[in-house]
Order: sequence, then structure tokens, then C-alpha cells
Amino acid sequence: MKYFSTRGFAAGLEFCDILLDGLAPDGGLYLPESFPAVSRAELDAWRRLPYADLAFEILSKFITDIPADDLRDICARTYTADTYCHARAGDDPARIVPLRWLEPGKLGLLALSNGPTLAFKDMAMQLLGNLFEYVLTLRGETINILGATSGDTGSAAEYAMRGKSHVKVFMLSPHGKMSAFQRAQMYSLADENIFNIAVTGMFDDAQDIVKAVSSDAAFKAQHRIGAVNSINWARIAAQVVYYFHGYFAATSDNTQQVAFCVPSGNFGNAYAGYVARCMGLPITRLILATNENDVLDEFFRTGVYRPREASETHVTSSPSMDISKASNFERFIFDYVGRNPATVAKLWKDIESPARHTRGGFDLSNTPFSLLKAKFDMYLPGFHFLSGKSTHTDRLATIREVHARYGVMIDPHTADGMKVASRHAADLPDGVPLLVMETAQPAKFADTLREALGRDPEIPADLQGLEAFPQRFEVMPPDVDAVKAFIAARA
Repeated sequence: MKYFSTRGFAAGLEFCDILLDGLAPDGGLYLPESFPAVSRAELDAWRRLPYADLAFEILSKFITDIPADDLRDICARTYTADTYCHARAGDDPARIVPLRWLEPGKLGLLALSNGPTLAFKDMAMQLLGNLFEYVLTLRGETINILGATSGDTGSAAEYAMRGKSHVKVFMLSPHGKMSAFQRAQMYSLADENIFNIAVTGMFDDAQDIVKAVSSDAAFKAQHRIGAVNSINWARIAAQVVYYFHGYFAATSDNTQQVAFCVPSGNFGNAYAGYVARCMGLPITRLILATNENDVLDEFFRTGVYRPREASETHVTSSPSMDISKASNFERFIFDYVGRNPATVAKLWKDIESPARHTRGGFDLSNTPFSLLKAKFDMYLPGFHFLSGKSTHTDRLATIREVHARYGVMIDPHTADGMKVASRHAADLPDGVPLLVMETAQPAKFADTLREALGRDPEIPADLQGLEAFPQRFEVMPPDVDAVKAFIAARA
């Protein structure tokens, strides 16, 4: 399997090359030359596999330059009950990703947050850490990871990379915009290879800095800059696995279809579901849920993609989705415009204006690409996205309703998903189960849970008292040169 950029850079790179590279030299995002097709026979053979074995089967279609035995070992070391040890009452810990039915056969939660940081980001990041370690050790190289987080990516990356001798992590986060638990998870780590930078701005400011540094070819080469954000294709490939796993858990045979509702800010999680569907997984609908920062919902309703300025980005009670410029959306648009890199480069030219705080955008509503459903019927018959947004009032009401009706406590982001899922349930074909992707455990968002339910969420024993630990971080303005200097002094 070879890889190329959404903007045309075509070096025929192998997986291990793009793993370490992150962003392509032309500023685009790497994609495989094609999405590997999965046969009905393969679906039949995979249905009862343990999670680690399923991960190997799917990832081996994208990773052809790591020997099969080594890749199988990496998957086996990644997806263990010891690592995904935070299963809640009633969940089978051996499942890694349990399916929790709220209405049997009809509505369920796919529990993705049993990992070390209680967020779905662990599902891909733990694999990424082991892949980095394998490749860097094999090549005798080191790497400096530069990432941006709106809440969960940062802690998941740091827990995956902490203590690894070939890796240093420089993680940018919006100063004062995450929950207290999220901050404590990141800033309390004392490992010498972990550096936290709190940017006085929004997540989009931090994400812009990551892309600007990664686009500086000379600096990137000199300091061996890599990426763990979902701009890294390995993150997407790892997330594809749990769509297959969820499908198998929700159905009894491979003639059935399923729908997923995905809370999304940066579009990586939703895009992984799209890739799974392109590979042949019988997904009838992907429902995308946003919070008040509804850039993605606006596009799927209108055909207009309009990233917001930092001043227009809302600070919400589902902070991990406080994103107004979705990095992975470029991969989706690449397919949407007929896999034309010149068109993608043109569309993104205004978005990436030299004036970083100036947001451009594009309107496809009056172009040959205006009919979203018709366009996708050409590639994926009968398939299209649904979308919707949820507000603070919505998520509080949803948290209360889910707790009262099902006895289950959910986090604010999952509540956004539940709200939008309920809005579109009637749009699904009869008999199709709807799975909402759980994004985090409630313990990470105690203030919102307290506001909704008047009680604190349960915190796993090994994470209790985390907020009282000393915290180590640097506060910096959203300045590319300042971040470069910080990295250069410590790389």
C-alpha cells in the first residue's frame, strides 16, 4: 500500500514513512492510494475475532511494510485488558470496546473510553505509541512529536508516549479552556520527555501552529518533527477498527446494516467511519453531531464550509469539540470533489491565509459538487451523512434523560451524540440498530455532570486525587516563532 497527499504530493511513500512524517510537504494530508475492499467472506471470518486480532486483520491492509508477525505482536501488546482497564459495571472488560445496549437491538453506546485516559483517543493513540517505538528503534532514529489538543488528544498522546526513549512530546492546548480533570491528566505528568504548552487562545490557534511548524520543511527536518493529531493517517486507520468491531457486536450476520452517530469536532472519528464504509462495512448512515461550534453541521446541511475565527468559537461544556476548523475534513473533500488534488489545493488556499486569524472557506452549493447525496451515490449507493448540533441546554437535558431512563451516566460529548441521534432515529431504515460512539467517561467532566444531575461522577480508583498533583506547563502566546524556539531549545 502506497500513500500520497490530498494536494498532489505523490512520492509513493510506505506507511512507516508517513507515520513519522505526519503532514505532507505540500501541506496536504496523506491518504492510501485506494481504500482496501473487504469481502463478505472476510467479514464472516472476522466476526468473532478478539479485538487485537481484528485490529491486525484490518491494519494489515493499510500497513504492508511491517512484517506480519511484528504487526500482529504490536496489536497484541496494544489491545489488552490491562491497558483498557476502566470498564464500568456491566461491561465485559475482555471486550476492550463493549457494546452497552440501552434499547436492545435498537439503540446502544459503543464504549470507547476504557483506556488509561478515559477517552476514545486512547484507542488509536496507544497503537501509535507502539508503532512509533517499533519504527524508531528499527531505524535508530528519534522524533519530536508536536500536537494540539482541545482536551483528550493531548493526554492520550502523552500517556502513550511517556517514558519512551526515542520520543519527545510537545503538546499545545488552549489555556484555561479544558476541564480541570483534562488539565490534570496532562499537566501532572512528570516524565522528562513530555512538554505542555498552554496557548493563550483557542484550540484552532494551537492547531494552526502545529500545521505552520509542520509546513516549515527545514525546521521539520532539522528537529525531526512528527505528528500525533488525527492528521496522522495511523490514527485514522486505528479508529476504523472499532467500527467493524461495533458492527459485529450489534448484528448477528453480515447481511444486516447499522448506523453510527459520532460526536465530532475535528472530523477524524467520523472520517474513520466513512473509511470503514468505503471498505465495504454495511453502514447505512453516519450521523455527525456537533456542539455550538457547528461548522461541520453547517456543511452537511448547506454545502458551505465556513471555518470561524477564534473570536467566533464558543467555549462550551463539551470542550473537546470546541473546534471551528476541522483538519480531517480535507481528506473527505478530496473524495467529494472526485479525488482532484488541484481542486483541494485551491479550496484550502483561502482557508490557510497567511494572516492566521483570517478564516476563509468555500461554498459548494452552486457547483458541480452541490448535490451531496447524489455525489456519494456514485461511489457508495444509498449512503450519505446526516448531521445536527446540540447546545448546553440540550446536553444537560440529555444527560438527565439518559440517566433517568437507562440508569447510565454519560459525558457531555456523548450527550451531544445522543441528542442528535434521537433527532435522526426516524430517518433510518426500519430495524437498523443505531450506535452512539461514546467519547469519554463522565469523570472527566465533573462540573457539567454535577450541574445536570446534582452529583459527582464516579472516578476510577487509580485516577482519584489527580487534580491535586503538581502541574507542569508553560503559558505562551499563539506565536509560531515562540513555539519553534521552545522546541529547538529542548529537542
